[in-house]
Amino acid sequence: MRDEATHGRRTFLKHAGALGATASLTTLAACGPRSTIDLGGDGTDRTLTAVIGYGNDGSWDPTQTASAFAMAANNHIYEGLADTDPITRAPYPALATRLPADPSATTWRFTLRPGATFHDGTPVTADDVVFVFDRILDPGTQTLAKGFFAGWLKEVRKVGTMTVDLVLAFPFPDGLARLTLAKIMPKHVFSRPGAWDDAIKGLAVGTGPYRQTAHHPKSNTTFAAYDGYNGPRRPAFRAMNWLTIVDAASRVARISGAGAGAQISDNIPYANIPRLEQGGLSVGGGAGMNNLFLMFNTRHKPFDDVRVRQALHYAIDKEQLVEVALKGHGRPASSFLNETNPAYRRARTVYGHDPDRAKALLKAAGVRRLSVEILAVDVSWLVDCLPTIKSSWDAVGVATTLSPQETTAVFTKMDQKQDYQVVAAVSNPNQFGLDADLIMRYNYGPGNLWMGYARWSDDAVAKRLFAAMDAATREPDPDRKTAMIQEYVDVVAEQAVLYPVVHNELITAWDPRRLTGIRAQPYPGINVLTAKWA
Repeated sequence: MRDEATHGRRTFLKHAGALGATASLTTLAACGPRSTIDLGGDGTDRTLTAVIGYGNDGSWDPTQTASAFAMAANNHIYEGLADTDPITRAPYPALATRLPADPSATTWRFTLRPGATFHDGTPVTADDVVFVFDRILDPGTQTLAKGFFAGWLKEVRKVGTMTVDLVLAFPFPDGLARLTLAKIMPKHVFSRPGAWDDAIKGLAVGTGPYRQTAHHPKSNTTFAAYDGYNGPRRPAFRAMNWLTIVDAASRVARISGAGAGAQISDNIPYANIPRLEQGGLSVGGGAGMNNLFLMFNTRHKPFDDVRVRQALHYAIDKEQLVEVALKGHGRPASSFLNETNPAYRRARTVYGHDPDRAKALLKAAGVRRLSVEILAVDVSWLVDCLPTIKSSWDAVGVATTLSPQETTAVFTKMDQKQDYQVVAAVSNPNQFGLDADLIMRYNYGPGNLWMGYARWSDDAVAKRLFAAMDAATREPDPDRKTAMIQEYVDVVAEQAVLYPVVHNELITAWDPRRLTGIRAQPYPGINVLTAKWA
């Protein structure tokens, strides 16, 4: 197996490219792209067709993906020792038989579910669990999951064929909910040479209620109920077809009208909510950590100067952005954390719309006639926000050019360490969980992918910030921990290296005449593990 370290910082959003044209549980089917594939059927054989407003061509490797499509799909394909409810995020036993009786203990013992098998029929053993955690904790392997585990989890030991011990560096009850981020993968599949590359491209073999049956990058991914599944969330649909449709108009057309070919869609544009409700669809969502953020290249002058970064945030008319682009379904960021997060406190630095202050900061930094190109992802609601950002920056004398591109193309440039000035992208760390420590570590940390993109990790302020984050993680008192997090969030706000402009709602629509048990989530993707046909 080629070590991931030889890949460099291969991102969780790496472009997948074409796949070989084979189909089995350990290989993938890939044919020419098709925008719609309806599998038909009726009664219990009906196919659930879903529309996902994000690409399916990002990394599918559960240890390093942040792809909205892949993460949502993996939650149906894979299991962790524990998984979390998609709404409350409370942990429950998944591949393990029970949760530890004492979450504050420094050793957690887990016994695997008797009879659990991977989608190729192979029984799950403790060796598979150790295999996955060894990858996550390996100092020579760069994965996204490492940032969620390495600070508090020392090792995972095999105790018996079906039993493992997780040995913690210190008591960390929040870690139970994070176990869903360590999806258990078959060692006999992913220890093969090149298998991690295959995982990035879409190879998925888990123990969950649904198995992947075909994967067509930029088109769709299909699933079937796994008849050998014996876990807590049984599959209700014999087959599923998830379409990737990034274009907003095409996505809405697919879910609405007499000829609607799908029963559920995420990432619904705000302007379409009344029309969909009038058509008999249920529309729901909620506020969370979903945000539009700006990330500056701190090695590209003048963005190494904090005053320039602050000026560009102060210049943006966020109220207009919320009103015009988001149709009222958002709030200007008053902290890195959204206002409903339990650890939220209004930051000491809040970037209200202040063009005069923006001009003064640029002048103090000695910046005149600045020209900026915003490299932006093509997520539909973000694209709607870009004209307001441009007009705001133009108004303070910053000549602004917009360059929206496919998400995978943007982050391929980041991986290749190409030069850039500013990236505008979307993020929702609630995909991973709700605790503030996890949310902040998703974006900040010395080995963090985002800090590598921003080229900021070696800054003296960054080093002090990372030390403060480590201290907060180790703090056993919950109230003191929250206070410490709030203190370093103030530093993040002041520095504005990677910082949200707005937090907004995400909207899901579904046909209640055909589906029941749907719970709209305030982060990208869908979860139908508690849904069924109406």
